Amino acid sequence: MATLLPFQWHLEELLFIGACWATHRSFVANEKQRRLCTWAFIALLAVVVWPIGDIAASVSLTVATVQRLVIMLLVAPLLLRSVPIEIFSRLTRPRVVDFVATKVAHPGLAIFLVTVLGTLTLSSPLVDWGASSTFGRNVVLLLTLLSGFLLWIPSLAIIPGARRLSPAGRAGFIFVSSLVVTSLSFVWIFSVHSLYPGLHNQHELLNMTPVFDQQLAGFVAKLGCYLPMWVVAFRIFFHAEDEGIPVEESPLQWADVERKMLRIDRQRERAIRRHQPD
Repeated sequence: MATLLPFQWHLEELLFIGACWATHRSFVANEKQRRLCTWAFIALLAVVVWPIGDIAASVSLTVATVQRLVIMLLVAPLLLRSVPIEIFSRLTRPRVVDFVATKVAHPGLAIFLVTVLGTLTLSSPLVDWGASSTFGRNVVLLLTLLSGFLLWIPSLAIIPGARRLSPAGRAGFIFVSSLVVTSLSFVWIFSVHSLYPGLHNQHELLNMTPVFDQQLAGFVAKLGCYLPMWVVAFRIFFHAEDEGIPVEESPLQWADVERKMLRIDRQRERAIRRHQPD
């Protein structure tokens, strides 16, 4: 059995995570946000290196599902919350970046993109590619992290000048998103054939057949997504009521006001250039 257990050193992942952590500490002085970043990278390390990372890549769809859930539901929101709003303001200040960031912060587009990326990263071709290629595995992991960012951007309201959801809207968005993230779970549960030929040795290492591993992954996806996201949704809703914040209101921050003023100045500049004689 020991010879069948996959093992890799994961030097690329270790260097990437270490560089990101060091960069974060050089730009962020707030201790709470530094701790959030540290916990996020600890969680990320736990699911991308041996043994979980290797088993998720080439052995078990259930373990791969757990890995994806940790990245999307824990690592992504912690990383987003670890970045000060001032940094988001600077990063999204360029006109093109501001346009794209505002669009992806829209709840409808965010749900669509998360559905597409989430389905793509767990599709048979990409899972098989990740099982046979280190580069493919890292691409899948980065796409999963991107899906997590897109999932939480609307509810965390971190993009200056973007549409801010009320507490009721945030809770509703998270509730609906939990249904989207598990889009493939029904396929796995009711499938009677293995859909991932790139995953192998399930019986020798985990004492389960490929089909049972697939069906178990479907149940893990549902429970592992529904429970934490519903808890967060209910907490957002009732926490707002406990603090006396109307659940229908969408509070603004100074960064939103600054971004609105910047957009007005840009519109005025375009209007002036348009009416200038050639």
